[in-house]
Amino acid sequence: MNRTPPSPGRLALILGSLSAFGPITTDLYLPALPAAAADLQASQASIQATLTACLIGLALGQVFVGPLSDSIGRRRPMIAGMALFILSSLLCAAAPSVYLLDGARLLQGLAGAAGIVLSLAIVRDLFHGADAARMIATLMAVGGVAPIVAPLAGAQLLRVMDWRGLFVVLAVLGVALLAVAALLVPETLPAADRRPAGWASVGAGFASLARDRRFVALTLAGGLAFAAMFAYISTSAFVFQSHYGYSESAFSVVFAVNAVGLLVTNLLAGRLVTRVPAGALVRLGLGGMVAGSVASLAALTADSPPFVIAALFVTVSSLGLVMPTVAALALEDHGSLAGTASAALGSARFVLGGVAALFAGIGGNPVVLGVAIVVCAAGAAAAFAFAKREPTAAR
Repeated sequence: MNRTPPSPGRLALILGSLSAFGPITTDLYLPALPAAAADLQASQASIQATLTACLIGLALGQVFVGPLSDSIGRRRPMIAGMALFILSSLLCAAAPSVYLLDGARLLQGLAGAAGIVLSLAIVRDLFHGADAARMIATLMAVGGVAPIVAPLAGAQLLRVMDWRGLFVVLAVLGVALLAVAALLVPETLPAADRRPAGWASVGAGFASLARDRRFVALTLAGGLAFAAMFAYISTSAFVFQSHYGYSESAFSVVFAVNAVGLLVTNLLAGRLVTRVPAGALVRLGLGGMVAGSVASLAALTADSPPFVIAALFVTVSSLGLVMPTVAALALEDHGSLAGTASAALGSARFVLGGVAALFAGIGGNPVVLGVAIVVCAAGAAAAFAFAKREPTAAR
């Protein structure tokens, strides 16, 4: 049955909630990482690998779901993904070892990928140019509430349940989001605009994107910028709780403050994108990330928690100017491949984020986190500089 698309504001609220699977599945669980490691008798690196497994799943799932949605439409893959997310969350709750938890988290990431990749594809189906950038920024701002609420909620829930209970909560949230997807998300890709099904068509779509050097550079810029933030996300619980002695509640407050900064800059990007060139916003955001990451490395080396918090705030907040504008620039030239292009953007973010998370956890030394953030931020800036030199692809 065809549905009339909701108003832009309501659509942003719906899609923002669905695209929040990434931060919901990672951030609610963050305050429980040390407790889960102790319960499963796992090392810091082993328990952080459960985050990496989830990220890998999020990346691979997008590679599959994005092209599939270009062939069969957006609604059916989204609803199927939400249903699988519920099942995988319950498997996480029952995992008896860190290795089985890795497998369940991989499946959870595969399932959660649907909401992320299809939200961007739906925006590209309905909006173009500055309108698309503004819509993506609003969507990310709505989804940005999750990193604020999730760790705070996780810390409070741990007062009345163990870490396994958090995954039961995720399953319940999955039920609610499944209802949202089934009842409120319209089909936005007409049958006449769909690509032929089959692996040959999928391969041709990804090959077309790979030949567009500007798209590849923008994908790397967005992916490395996200990786800098995820290096912080995956390691911050150990830095602040295990190294600096913060309680679970105190850590969740620090994490939420940084998330508020990201939310504010996402909203700011949405307001400025119609008045300021998108490239200028990206350069400003990447400049802030580079400066903040260098300051973070210096503060972590000096072992100064207040300066670490301030420097990380600058780094994370600056990302809000980068992600929506880079995504809009990359998707603008590939309307006929919106699902595939969205999958490439999303999978690159999570693959690079997973690698950065593994690197940042080496040896349990907080300074390694600073090095990882600097490398990712500098790489993102270099990739965007290359993208600006490449001509816009013909539509």
